[in-house]
Parts: sequence; C-alpha cells; structure tokens
Amino acid sequence: MPPEPGISRQLARERASRVSNVRYELRLSVPRDREDSLDAALAIAFTLADASAPLALDFAPNNAGRLISCTVNGRPVGATVEQGHVVLPPGPLVCGANRVELLFKAGDGSLSRRDDHLYSIFVPARAHEAFPCFDQPDLRARFALALDLPEGWTGVTNSDVSREPTSADGRTTFTFAETAPIPTYLFAFAAGRLLEDTVERDGRELRIYRTAADPAAYAASRDAIASGHVDALNWLEQYTGLPYAFGKFDIALLPAFQFGGMEHPGAVFYNAATLLLPASATRQQLLARDSVIAHETAHMWFGDLVTMTWFDDVWMKEVFANFMAAKIVNPRYPDLDHDLRFLHTHYPAAYDVDRTAGANPVRQPLENLKDAGSLYGAIVYLKSPIVMRQLELLLGEAALCDALREYLSRFAFGHAAWPDLLQILQARTTTDLSAWSSSWLETAGRPAIESALVREPDDSWRVDLTSQAEYAQQLDIAVGYQSHIEHTRIRLLGQSSVRASEPGRVPDFVLPNGRGLGYGEFLLDDRSLTWLMAHLPDVGDALTRGSAWLTLWDAMLSTRIAPENLLDLAVRAVPVETNELNLQRMLHDVERLFWVFLPPGTRGARAASLEEAIRRRLDTASSITMKAAAFGSLRSIATTSPGVAWLRSIWSDETEVDGLPLGEADYVALSQELAVRAAVDDGTIERQLARTESRDRHDALAFVAPALSAEPSARESFFRTISDASNRRREPWVVEGMRWLHHPLRAEASRVYIRPALDLLEEVKRTGDIFLPKRWLDALLGGHSAPEAALIVREFLATCPENYPAALRRTVLASADHLFRASSRFTSTRTNSL
Repeated sequence: MPPEPGISRQLARERASRVSNVRYELRLSVPRDREDSLDAALAIAFTLADASAPLALDFAPNNAGRLISCTVNGRPVGATVEQGHVVLPPGPLVCGANRVELLFKAGDGSLSRRDDHLYSIFVPARAHEAFPCFDQPDLRARFALALDLPEGWTGVTNSDVSREPTSADGRTTFTFAETAPIPTYLFAFAAGRLLEDTVERDGRELRIYRTAADPAAYAASRDAIASGHVDALNWLEQYTGLPYAFGKFDIALLPAFQFGGMEHPGAVFYNAATLLLPASATRQQLLARDSVIAHETAHMWFGDLVTMTWFDDVWMKEVFANFMAAKIVNPRYPDLDHDLRFLHTHYPAAYDVDRTAGANPVRQPLENLKDAGSLYGAIVYLKSPIVMRQLELLLGEAALCDALREYLSRFAFGHAAWPDLLQILQARTTTDLSAWSSSWLETAGRPAIESALVREPDDSWRVDLTSQAEYAQQLDIAVGYQSHIEHTRIRLLGQSSVRASEPGRVPDFVLPNGRGLGYGEFLLDDRSLTWLMAHLPDVGDALTRGSAWLTLWDAMLSTRIAPENLLDLAVRAVPVETNELNLQRMLHDVERLFWVFLPPGTRGARAASLEEAIRRRLDTASSITMKAAAFGSLRSIATTSPGVAWLRSIWSDETEVDGLPLGEADYVALSQELAVRAAVDDGTIERQLARTESRDRHDALAFVAPALSAEPSARESFFRTISDASNRRREPWVVEGMRWLHHPLRAEASRVYIRPALDLLEEVKRTGDIFLPKRWLDALLGGHSAPEAALIVREFLATCPENYPAALRRTVLASADHLFRASSRFTSTRTNSL
C-alpha cells in the first residue's frame, strides 16, 4: 500500500533511517507558453541502508504533471503515482549506492508562472508538487540543475552557472553547479526576462535580478538593498564566528511574490514592492525593508546552515532570523529607540493572536508536512523573538551568543531539534529551562498580570503584582509622578511587590510593563487607568508612552474603556506625538477604532475632529516619514465631504501635500480610496490605469478594479474570479481585492460573501502558499463589525464537520476576534436601546 497523502512523521523517520547521501540532477524545459507543461528529467542518487522494503518518493503534481517512465539502477520499473508518492519496489534497490532516473511532466502547483518569468516556492514541503523527491527537512541533498529556457530568458538558482550557456533552436540552456547540501524546501530557481545587475560592496559581490518594471524605483533603492545585505552578512559572520557558507549571494526581486522574502541559500527571493520603496516611504517602511533584508540574511545561518529536524520546530529558524534582524538593524539607526521599535514590531501583532480563542503555542505538534503551512503566523514570527529576549535576559548576551556558536558549529550542514539546542543552553544556567520552555513555548495565550496600589501603615505606597500563570519573566515597573517616572526591574513568578520611593505621595499611575519588557495582559488599577486616559501625552518617556498605549488598547478590547473615549484620547494625542514609531502605532489603531469599533452611526459625528487632528499632525510634522504616516492615515479614514474632496484634488494634481513627495504607488492608493467612496463608478480607476506606467502596478490595479466598483454585479464577478484556484496565483492581488471587497463602507453589501469565502478556506489552504489562509481571513473579516457578520462566522464554526482542521478553526477564531468583540458591543447597545 502507498503511504498516506503528504509526508507523515512516520514516513519521514523511516526514510531518514534508511536514506543518506542524496543527490538530484534535475533538467527542466520551460515552454514559451505558460499554459504548456514543463518537460523534465531527473536522476536521484542515494545510499540505502536497507533494501528489503519498498521506498517511497514524494510526487504530488497538479494535473499538469505526470510520471512517464522510471528506472532503478538501470532496470525499468512500473512505478505509478498514488496518493502523492512514487513507490519503488524493493527488487531493483540495493544496499549501498542507488540511482533512480525519471522522465515526467513537472507539476506547476509550486511554480509561479507568468508570461515573462517563473519562480519556485517549495516551502514548507512543496518541492514534490514539482518533481519527485524526499521532501522532508532532515534529508539534505545536493542539487544540480539545468534549465532549458526560451530565447532571451536567463536563470538563477542556489549555485552558479558551471559553464557558458548554450543556445540552439531559439532556446538557451543554463547548466548550474552542484549546490551545498540543502533541504528540498530551500532549493529554488527563477527564470525569465530578468535584468542582472552586479554590485560590489565591502569586498563582496552581489547580483540582483529583477524584471524591467519600475527602473526609477530600482535606481533609488539599489544602494540601500546592497548595503543592507552586506552589513547583515558582516554582522552575522562576526556574531556567529562562522563565514557565510554558500558561496555566491544573489537577490531576485519578483513582482507579486507571495512572501516578503524567502531565504534560499545563494538566491534570496523578495517581493519587489517590499524592497523598492517610493520617495514618500515612511521611516517604518525603511526600517521594514532593512529588517526583512537582515531577516533573510540571518536565515543563511539559522535555517539554512542548520535546519530544523521537523517542521514543528519551524519557529527556531524564524525566531533567530527575527531576533538577529533586530540586532543587525539597530546600528543603522543610532538615533532610534530600538526597544520601542521592538515593542511596536512584535507585541501588537502577537497579541492580536494570543489574546484570542484561536491562540496557539509557539511550538506546535505536527504529524504530517501537508499541514506544516498552518504553523506559520504571528506567534512564530513575532511572539518567539519576545520569548528569545526573555531567554537572553535570563542567560546573558555573552552566554546566549556562545551557546548559539556551539549549536551552529555542531550541527552545520545538518539538522537539529529544539531539545538539542535546549541541552546546549541548559549547560549555561542553573534555571530549569524545561519548565521555562513549557511555559513560554508550549502553552498558548498570554499571562494576565494584575497590579494594585497598596497604602502602607507608614503612609508609603507599594505596588503588588500578581501573575495568573507560571510565566517567569523580567518586567520593568514604571511608577509615574507628575515630574518623573521611576523604573524598577524585577523577575516575576507568581507574585511580587515594588515599593514606591516617595512616602506619603500617591503615584499618578503604575504601568507594570513600563519599558515594554514583559509579555501579557497587564490589568491596570482604576487610578492608573483613569490618569493615563486623561494624561497619556504628558508621559515624557516615549517607550513608556508607547507601552501605555498598547495597555490602553487592551483595556478597550476587554471593555474597560469605551472605543469612543480611546478615540478622543487619540484625537488629543496624535497632533502632539513627536515619536514616529508611537505615531505610526497610534494611527494604525485609530483606523481600527474608527472603522471597526465605532458604531457606524457615530462615525459621522467623530469624523471631522479625527480628520482635523491628523491633518494638524501632517501640517506640523518636521520629517517626511511622519508626514507620510499622517497622510496615509488620512487617506484611509477620510469620509467628510471636505476630506474626500481634498484627497481628490491631490490625486488630480490640483493640490500638493507640502513637504511630501508622492510617487505612483501613492496615486494608485488614492485612486482606490476614492473609488470605494464613490456611489457610482466615476472613471477614477480607469484614469489611474491609463496613467500608471509600472506594468506590475497597472496589472495589480486592473485585477482588483472590479472589487472597487460601485456596481454590485462587478463585485460579484470579482468574488467568482477569486473563487477559482487558477485565478489565485497572484496572492497579494487576491488579498488586496478581498480587502477592498469587504471595506467597511461596503460591509453590509459584502456580507453575502462571508460564508462562501469561509467555505473556500480549506481549498485556499490546499492550493495556496503558507500565509494565504490567514491573509484571506483577515481581508475577509477585517472590515466587518456588525452582529449579523459575527453570526455568519459563528454558524460556520458550529456547522464545520468534526474532522475540520483544528489549525484552520483557530485561524478563523483569531481573524474574527475584532469582529466578535465589536459586534458584542453593538449587540449590547441594541439591547439596551430596546
């Protein structure tokens, strides 16, 4: 019997015990017409420890792929593809060296194909959708690739071209050298009409590949891209004590790439829009670009040099990539509060999952790699660096660095599991790290930490802290007075107390997470909550102020604060907020307050004052990035007639934003916001399409245009389009279109699509890449707040079959959390009014 679909843990363990020394020789012929299938030939060489049983290769192509022939050690075998596997009979197999040769039509489910280029995405276990292989992370292999391409195309993969390309019959063959040992999910190639640019920095040579689109944006971003990678490589070599291990370093900038970046050794792929920024880019966008570059470069050591044994430890490679990225980027912005940046980068999005009924642990069980994509998300990417910072505080920076050097050296070009690293870490502390790991990594949710002000008999004050969970963590307690703030560092496990230093004087506020160090739901005492709601802009320390805003946002979600009151605070705070990171965070939350948590009937009453407050920040901001943040927020929330007219005058080039240069991407965004506010189609999108020079932006806008239409029939047509998996290949466009379809101004009309989109979720997971299900749900539900919409989601969850994937159920619950919270308020308001 063939193995079950996917790659089960049992199958992977059985193969890892038998198979070693794997080499792939793959030849692909790419047709000029992207609808035609790819002819392919493959030879797999490996050493087999036990030849007495059948051996399964993984091969699950879509309907474009099929197996034509198979030989094992020169003997033809009648192998067929069953349940995603090619099972080789034991007869021709031998103990020792084996060679399997296959001819087949390559599947293109994991190949993103365009008219003028294509690229592979094999993470987490999708290589076998294209070609037969052992598609598991602990079976590293060397890959030798040959690409037969249409004339005018070039190719790039993990390794360099081994000999000059050869041309014949209007086609060109690129033959690449054998790679270092890498897992299948890190093997990659791209091909097409790609422009190649060689950049030298600090003795290193980088090659950057891109399409011909947007040459001006590339010219403006070229130096930053090169410097970002070289700085990251230099820093990581110094930190790890190990040189970059994969020879050449290529960068491919790909339009509509599904992720921000993907860390293929020797050939990192990026979404072009992530790295090619407009002149109006905010400082947050510049930071984000540097961070994604540092993140993908850190993977060359964490994930590429040492790979996790099984994808239940996918968090290991992501935590170190993100954790190291923060360390790498800091020196490039010496005037920035990096603790504040860490707070805003990691905590809000991690909380957005961890506070919900869909919370999951950092380290999750996984029985089959077909479900590995469900492990990815904010908890893996954003909570785990917070966990790692707590571990670094526990061990010390030097001890953690030393442990990681031992880990990378011991397992270089191999694989390791969390217990392997935990053992190395445990040798450097007396703290029981198994218990620590159980709390931080294997428990879902966040601890609730309550603070209370207690008056002592001598008229002094103390702060009592109580944690409702066994999370040992470092906290910075802020005790605030009108003239100053006291900060006290403690280690909290269960209960602790901090004494205020000014006897007889009651503190204005106590913030248990004063400098954004701890992790949890921080429940403020009534006095502190009231004072911060009245005086937040008066808190002089930016980090404490930023942490306080996050704490107040939590209090709003838990109904201790009314959304209207928090919005009033924002209206007072936004015009005077001087820190760019705090302003960005506040404006982001203001948009959610306005569109989701305010009852639709009260938006009109609040809109003018909100627009005026953000306009004041725009007019008085001293930096382009702060102006860009304010303008982006105004563009999103403007609903008054003067506000919308002002946006239209900017889009029509009748008005300029003083001190803020706008690029083509800004005008596209403006056209979309104007279109979704129009009662009838007024030609805005058509005119924007006509003046959009970038082909990628033009095509993306054309794709989402029906979702922006004022005509219900056009929006219905868009939903039918994305309901077909063949039309979801450009995933960023699909997500953007879904978001416009469900914009709050269209929420009532688009409610009809909620249940059909939820019913498609399993297919979206099966046919899309790892981030698409969550992005699909966020775009679907993010604009809704009505009780009727919440009821549709709850009915979907109630009627799901018992075998519905638990991970998808959790994802629905996480994405619907704001909808559930907002709608419960509106339901209560309706009940009270009756």
